[in-house]
Formats: sequence, C-alpha cells, structure tokens
Amino acid sequence: MNDSCLIITTGGTIDKVYFDAKSTFSVGDPQIGEVFRQAHVSLAYEILPLMRKDSLEMTDEDRTLIRGAILKADNRQILVTHGTDTMTDTGKFLAGIPDKTIVLTGALIPARFRENDAIFNIGFALAAAQTLSAGVYIAMNGCIYDPERVLKDREANRFVEVSPEPVEGQD
Repeated sequence: MNDSCLIITTGGTIDKVYFDAKSTFSVGDPQIGEVFRQAHVSLAYEILPLMRKDSLEMTDEDRTLIRGAILKADNRQILVTHGTDTMTDTGKFLAGIPDKTIVLTGALIPARFRENDAIFNIGFALAAAQTLSAGVYIAMNGCIYDPERVLKDREANRFVEVSPEPVEGQD
C-alpha cells in the first residue's frame, strides 16, 4: 500500500468561483493544492482531479467513477472533496470498499472567500483520513459522521446526525 494520501477532487463549493456579471457560482480549478501549499503541509499526498461538478449534478455514473478511482488506487488513505448537497449519497455509494479509510469533506463557503469553512474542513478531513480505521466517513465542521446516519439540514445549513430506522420487532 502507498503511504501517501490520495486526494480526489470532484468540485463542489470548495472549488466554486463567483462571477459578478452573472451573480452565480461556477466550479473552478481544485483549490486543495493551494490550501496545502499555504498551510505548509508536509504529508505526502497526490491530487487526482476527477471532475468539476456541483454535487446536485452528480449522477450514479459519477459515483461509479469515484468508486473505481478509489478501488484502483494503492493508497490506504483517501480524501474526497465533494459538494455538500449529495455528499451523503456518495458516502453510502462508497460503502464496502475494504482496507481503505475514505473521508469525504466539502464546504458551505468557497475556499477562495476570505472567510470560509473550506480550509478548516480540508485540514480536519486530512487528519481524519490519517487516524480513523478503514471505512467511509464524512468530516464537516469539526464532526465525523457515518454517511448512513447523517443528512444536510439545508435550512440550518449544517449536517445533523439522524437515528437509524428501528428494526421491526425491536423497541
């Protein structure tokens, strides 16, 4: 196994760019390399820019591409930057990949903005990928979540843990 961390970028808010003329956002170049450079990250890592999509546009074909890249990689530690709206869907899609620690993270504010959560989330997710046991996790705003037990509360603009559905016949 490769000791470096594989960073797969898929787009999402972390990489968004604001266009004044259109008053809209568009997914730009991956920002994680610049974030690591500014933070003087000394950990060995590789960046694989897989796509530039808003997660609302992500399909199961895109998730299959992400899963394939993870399965093909000889890295044990995987960090996936992803849009927050469908991050839990992708996390569930990646379940069952053996012997790898896969951490998905995103942002509610683009990394290019002066005040953002992207830089913190990236650093937090990188630490999580190095310390958690094999499995799939979502790392957002200082919390680690199981993709099966979390959802994005769009009204509150944060992730919240949800209880598992009760099994029939149990109290």
